[in-house]
Amino acid sequence: MKNDLLANRHIGISIKDEEQMLRKIGVKSLDELINKTIPANIRLKEPLALPEAMTEYEFGNHIAELAAKNKLYTTYIGMGWYNTITPAVIQRNVFENPVWYTSYTPYQTEVSQGRLETLMNFQTAVCDLTGMPLANCSLLDEATAAAEAVTMMYALRPRDMQKSGANVVFVDEDIFPQTLAAMTTRAIPQGIELHTGKYSELELTPDIFACILQYPNASGNVEDYREFVEKAHAADCKVAVAVDLLSLALLTPPGEWGADIVFGTSQRLGTPMFYGGPSAAFFATRDEYKRNMPGRIIGWSKDKYGKPCYRMALQTREQHIKREKATSNICTAQALLATMAGFYAVYHGPEGIRTIAEHIHNISAYLEKNINELGYKQVNAQYFGTLRFALPDTISAQQICTIALSKEVNLRYFKNGDVGMSIDETTDVTAVNVLLSIFAIAAGKDYAKTNDIPDSCTIKGALKRQSPYLTHEVFNKYHTETEMMRYIKRLDRKDISLAHSMISLGSCTMKLNAAAEMLPLSRPEFMGMHPLVPEDQAEGYRELIRNLSEELKTIMGFAGVSLQPNSGAAGEYAGLCVIRAYQESIGQGHRNKVLIPASAHGTNPASAIQAGYTTVTCACDEQGNVDMDDLRAKAEENKEELAALMITYPLRMVSLKRKS
Repeated sequence: MKNDLLANRHIGISIKDEEQMLRKIGVKSLDELINKTIPANIRLKEPLALPEAMTEYEFGNHIAELAAKNKLYTTYIGMGWYNTITPAVIQRNVFENPVWYTSYTPYQTEVSQGRLETLMNFQTAVCDLTGMPLANCSLLDEATAAAEAVTMMYALRPRDMQKSGANVVFVDEDIFPQTLAAMTTRAIPQGIELHTGKYSELELTPDIFACILQYPNASGNVEDYREFVEKAHAADCKVAVAVDLLSLALLTPPGEWGADIVFGTSQRLGTPMFYGGPSAAFFATRDEYKRNMPGRIIGWSKDKYGKPCYRMALQTREQHIKREKATSNICTAQALLATMAGFYAVYHGPEGIRTIAEHIHNISAYLEKNINELGYKQVNAQYFGTLRFALPDTISAQQICTIALSKEVNLRYFKNGDVGMSIDETTDVTAVNVLLSIFAIAAGKDYAKTNDIPDSCTIKGALKRQSPYLTHEVFNKYHTETEMMRYIKRLDRKDISLAHSMISLGSCTMKLNAAAEMLPLSRPEFMGMHPLVPEDQAEGYRELIRNLSEELKTIMGFAGVSLQPNSGAAGEYAGLCVIRAYQESIGQGHRNKVLIPASAHGTNPASAIQAGYTTVTCACDEQGNVDMDDLRAKAEENKEELAALMITYPLRMVSLKRKS
């Protein structure tokens, strides 16, 4: 059975192909190839102390045991993550389809037309919902998208602000904490200061070049920011807004009240929560800022026959060209999940999206009315789907929590004692009655069960959306499963992925993940877990994370591991931040230079600049081999300020050799 090991099964090279490849290279075996490419003095002398490898069957049983340790409660915590319904036609034909999850970055447009069309759908949906003229084809997550917005607005400062050194971003205090944390981390090494407070009390000063708002805010209240945005623009101050994308089906979009940048996560468009795992961020802006926007933009073009086609119209921060001059290290996208979000918009169309949004809002309005009647006070004057209740003096949040947990329900508990809930598309009448029972029991009162939720829009005046969205034909013709399945299939036939042939480029895809490793992602115990649930509800996830961390520490030989970066460039940045923090801790914070070979990936210098370093380029030959003499000379020349060397290991370690 050990022949069924994952390592022996999932790499798609046959014995015959392997022999032919080895002959072409000029070696007799893989061991000989390793011996000739990896210097003996850096090779392991003993096997790694890792658990015995599993067969696919053993792994399936192991992962099922971990899944069983997760407790899937009904969760209303919100704060950027919400339960969703992934349409089966999208889960089966996209999420679980290797044509979509193994394809590489669409550099070759002629073999990427299917993916490019889906990403164009995503961009169009984002533009329509946000009311902005331009969107990219996704970023990594909402928090780092916020940090990208800060960096972009910093680069867009008027000349007088640049000369005066304006370096302050105002952030409204009612923003998601994870967003504020990411922005703070990214801002510090760039010399940008973040000031938080109430937007309604802000006195704009000459050192403030940008403002960040949340809509609806972290408490769930929908603020009317029109007057504030006008005041900010009058002071040459840009405004970026984090939004709940689904709420914009009912709320006036920021593009209609003057926002310069609109960003957030598309997670609510059919992507599971995955314990806070990946979901496609979106980023939209004004057309005049298109060359400052991070990420990639898909656009229309014509092929040599004059027929319409798709291509990557702009790679606005192409690090291979700009390198240390790049103001972003983003060179990737959450393409699979952006594709799913785009298909979600296509499948539901404008009427379906509005129906889902109205369902959420109607339930919220019903709960507000009935929980208020039990003696509580809902404090959000305007809301989409998040309610915040102040409790009577006779009831504590702990009482509510105890009752809720007994019914396997997670609510949100504010520091001041308020209790909140964020309704999502999975919330039904049964769930409504459970929520009412929790508050009724705590109040010692009866409540009337309901079998129906009436329509009830509480959104007033200028906050209520009037403009149409998703008007393009693609969002109005594929609303049955058969039509949608055929549309997805038509598009995947226009692509090349690992399902069609070998992909020799890069590693920035899931093409090296075996099917046995992908299958558990479809288990509800992993899909439906909110990242902020109590730890005892996520024991399976936490054990999985601990196991992976321990094995990575063994493999890498380090004392600790971070699993947070969700791209290679984000990992580079995280590593540089660790180096900076360590050097500051030992009184060496003045070290600010990083050695980077000229052949290094373009994100290396971009990440170094964002981490607050100055780059020093080391010479390489035409094959990318590092000139060791130049490396030593540069290290010696900059030894007093030298902080780090960025080098790829071990794949390019063979390049670290002296020129003959």
